Amino acid sequence: MKLRNASAVFALMGASALVLSGCAAAPEAEPTETAATATESAAPAVDYLACAVSDEGSWNDKSFNESVYDGLLKSEAQLGVEINDAESVTPQDFGPNLQAMVDANCDITFAVGFGLITDVNIAAAANPDMNFVTIDGYSEGNANLKPVNYSMEQSSYLAGYLAASYSKTGIIGTYGGVNIPAVTIFMDGYYYGAMAYGAENGVEITVLGWDPMTQTGSFTENFTPNSGESKALSATQLSAGADVLFAVGGDQFGAQSSAIDEAGGNGVLIGVDKNVALFSPEYAKYVLTSVEKRMTDAVYDIISELSAGGAFSGESYVGTLSNGGTGLSPFYDFDSEISDAVKARLVEIEAGINSGEIDPLS
Repeated sequence: MKLRNASAVFALMGASALVLSGCAAAPEAEPTETAATATESAAPAVDYLACAVSDEGSWNDKSFNESVYDGLLKSEAQLGVEINDAESVTPQDFGPNLQAMVDANCDITFAVGFGLITDVNIAAAANPDMNFVTIDGYSEGNANLKPVNYSMEQSSYLAGYLAASYSKTGIIGTYGGVNIPAVTIFMDGYYYGAMAYGAENGVEITVLGWDPMTQTGSFTENFTPNSGESKALSATQLSAGADVLFAVGGDQFGAQSSAIDEAGGNGVLIGVDKNVALFSPEYAKYVLTSVEKRMTDAVYDIISELSAGGAFSGESYVGTLSNGGTGLSPFYDFDSEISDAVKARLVEIEAGINSGEIDPLS
């Protein structure tokens, strides 16, 4: 019998903000519904069970796990599907949690994060009549496993260009959770975007925390939200002159903002995965922009198509600037501090990346 996640009593309503909209309005509170409203506006029930297994960051990590879970909630509210989930605490939970979704007879199961690649491929191979999606992963020849990936170097290139243009010191910083491709692709684009600004404007830009040529840099070695390691790296980069920080490690916004305050308030941060200023308004005054990885939309779109009778495909989905899978959030209160020339150049760069004229990895 299909199961419904009893905790899913509200749904994320509202689409991700448009890239480079230039909107200067203050961020709003997170657009959620109450249980009563969700019940009143719920779509007719559909005989389809959509499931997900989290990485060890938990569903409320304010980052990629939460974005996927928001996609489940949105699908439940707007499509009428049933949902089920399993939250992982350690990597040892991945296999058993995926098996729990198999035992629940899920119609589709999303495995969230690079860490679940081995386990979801094993589950897909063992259950060829069931369908799976790997977020930030790949298929080892399993036709029933659909990879969902993102060209995060594209939006991160825009963020690096913006960060360099905003910096008063010519020094910006970045660091990651773990040195894996799903993390370092952000850092690559950020570095090259910053270097592009420096070359175009004849100024020297230094990026602390990452060298794309050697693929070495600064990492907390975990994805623990607002970790001590994260705060320490932020403080180190701020003390070295960085005034823009870009942490690619989930919810590090509290650690970063605390380090900025303790350093005298002379710094800003760039959010990751979600529109941080919108969904975590307590950090809005620190957030120059966010590099969005719009997993909520991808999850919803996949469930929408399949629950309506569409055929499953193991073909990869790749989120890009051109298809709206990734992009920068609005600048909100920082809008007036970014020149019209920089805004126009960002639009040109995005067009250049989409056409192939600009390579965000060089």
